[in-house]
Amino acid sequence: MRVFLLLFLLFPLLELAVMIKVGGSIGVLGVLLLIIGAGILGVMLIRVAGPAMALRARERLARGEMPEAAMLEGLMLAVGGLLLLFPGFISDVLAVVCLLPMTRNLLLRKLRQKAEEQARRQRAFADDLAARQSQRTNVIDGEYKRHDR
Repeated sequence: MRVFLLLFLLFPLLELAVMIKVGGSIGVLGVLLLIIGAGILGVMLIRVAGPAMALRARERLARGEMPEAAMLEGLMLAVGGLLLLFPGFISDVLAVVCLLPMTRNLLLRKLRQKAEEQARRQRAFADDLAARQSQRTNVIDGEYKRHDR
């Protein structure tokens, strides 16, 4: 948790430092045009990615398939679009990583592996818990007949 807090506090400072460095090379007007252009591109991407993701998910559901791949890919496109909205070049580089198909597929593959590992760990823990609980409880099978007095 502290790492995320530290990154949250350092990220704007890093973005500002990079903007100052780039501004010294290409000028303030160039930096402003790049930031505004990236923001416009991000808005356009979000407006296109959302409905496209919903359409792909709906098509997969109609075919009887689970749309997790289409939804994750759409989510990555939306994250890339949101990162383009943030002013700064570091967030733009992260957005490009989310938007390029090659890097996006690599990230999705890693994300799936992590999710599968987490599910396996939870399943193993649940199986272990179930085994422990079944050892503690004694179940006696039997029949009974009710006799009213």
